[in-house]
Amino acid sequence: MQMGSSTNITILSLGLLFLLCVFSSFCTTVCISEARNNTLRVGEELRKYKRARALLKRLNKPSLKIIQSPDGDTIDCVPIHKQPAFDHPRLRGQKPLEPPKRPRGYVHVRNISTNSNQDEITHIQQLWTVSGEACPDGTIPIRRTKEDDILRARSIKRFGRKPVAAGVRRDSISSGHEHAVGFVMGEQYYGAKASMNVWAPRVASQSEFSLSQIWVISGSFGNDLNTIEAGWQVSPQLYGDNLPRFFTYWTTDAYQATGCYNLLCSGFVQTNNRIAMGAAISPTSSYRSSQFDISLLIWKDPNHGNWWLEFGSGVLVGYWPSVLFSHLADHASMIQFGGEIVNTGSNGFHSETQMGSGHFAHEGFGKSAYFRNFTTGKVTICIAFLHLKNR
Repeated sequence: MQMGSSTNITILSLGLLFLLCVFSSFCTTVCISEARNNTLRVGEELRKYKRARALLKRLNKPSLKIIQSPDGDTIDCVPIHKQPAFDHPRLRGQKPLEPPKRPRGYVHVRNISTNSNQDEITHIQQLWTVSGEACPDGTIPIRRTKEDDILRARSIKRFGRKPVAAGVRRDSISSGHEHAVGFVMGEQYYGAKASMNVWAPRVASQSEFSLSQIWVISGSFGNDLNTIEAGWQVSPQLYGDNLPRFFTYWTTDAYQATGCYNLLCSGFVQTNNRIAMGAAISPTSSYRSSQFDISLLIWKDPNHGNWWLEFGSGVLVGYWPSVLFSHLADHASMIQFGGEIVNTGSNGFHSETQMGSGHFAHEGFGKSAYFRNFTTGKVTICIAFLHLKNR
């Protein structure tokens, strides 16, 4: 009995020893694996940080003056010849062109009313200018890009660009993008102008946005699509807040590898020291109250072929050089105007993100978003309100 008991104890001890060895080996393997994973994560974060710092260095040019905006933005007054545009291979070594003459037939209309009870529409300003400070002559104001701006992006490589998956057509819902647009087509267009009221729509998440804009388009809706775009947008992912901001965009390949928002890549040449791309605009329209709008004019200079941008009443912001484009180097084939949002709601549910005022067009002035005095190089649409269908 004692011998059997001793044998059992020996076997049990050997079994426990075996289990301890296996467990120890397993723990060692798991610990090594976790250590490797942690090392890989740290290495990837370090590489991401280095890429972000390199991009910041390329985007944020040396400035002669710095202005702090009440919304937290930093505005750098950058010498005009050192702006990002001239990093472009086809623009390197050039100087900004002198502003051309304003095209004939585009008359600035300040106010509109359809009955005596409606408030006067008032034009707005950018928040960074409210203190009275301005960038000196010979410089342009550039909203400083922060490290957090870059790290919020889904991809550092595509920072400042629209997602490739975003549908280029605006007559269908693609990747959660929803539109309400009007358009003209069938002619050769050399300009477009409109006034649009500015709202502060609710945007439910960082991955969504809401905007109101003009599209100047040429090419098919395939990979050769050329667009020039300008308007206002609320984009938490791009700017880090929910303020409405003046923005521009351009692409020559359907948003794939060319173009960007504002001055976040080389291309658009800014000539004005009073307007900052991507800066917040204020005040905004209120439901059943005062309406505030911006007027935008985009036209093609017949002498050099560049597309110029005007903000407000006669303020030339700058131009998109014709050498950036293929189809738009000649003319536009379509002009669109309207709103766009991204809806990340699933299973048929819609997020709380709003387009414009968040109210339908049939509610009328003071309650819904509008475009007014819409004009193209070929067609003038003399209407106060545009009742647009969701497409």
